[in-house]
Amino acid sequence: MAEVLVFHHGHGLTAGVRAFAGRLRRAGHTVHAPDLFEGRSFDSLEEGMAHVGDIGFGTVVARGTAAAEGLPGELVLVGFSLGVLPAQKLAQTRPGAKGALLLEACVPVAEFGGAWPVDVPVQIHGMDADPFFAGEGDVDAARALVGTAADAELFLYPGDRHLFTDSSLPSYDERAAMEVDRRVLGFLDRIG
Repeated sequence: MAEVLVFHHGHGLTAGVRAFAGRLRRAGHTVHAPDLFEGRSFDSLEEGMAHVGDIGFGTVVARGTAAAEGLPGELVLVGFSLGVLPAQKLAQTRPGAKGALLLEACVPVAEFGGAWPVDVPVQIHGMDADPFFAGEGDVDAARALVGTAADAELFLYPGDRHLFTDSSLPSYDERAAMEVDRRVLGFLDRIG
């Protein structure tokens, strides 16, 4: 079984992110889900991102990096939207990373020092008309990553919802989220 580090999105550590972590635990994985907002959560993504603007993206990434300290090196890194920043950074730079699951976001690999590590499998999931994922270039970064990485998959789901995987938000899409869960659990079983 895998040891997994899950980073939340811009709403904070919501009940939906906790439920996702719980599903992974019930499947036998060891899961850590740190609170990068130190107890704060936000009803709207705009409020959450305003908070990120106040504390800085660098602080979010630094808190994610600190959360990995003391954990085994062989982690699977999972990020939801904003949480992709620390997840992707650690997957690209932390020795021993076992895999990465990037949900609803992806940044160019050059952001964290160049090429994707050859021994780190990755899955990327997003909606094909999500104004953030598809509209702000994340899908292009995902396609570029998949085109150069040794073990990478991009899964696009029909729809225009951002944070469709969080069961506690109005943007939740149960059908697509269940397919994400199925693929994520298969990925963890394969590399765990």
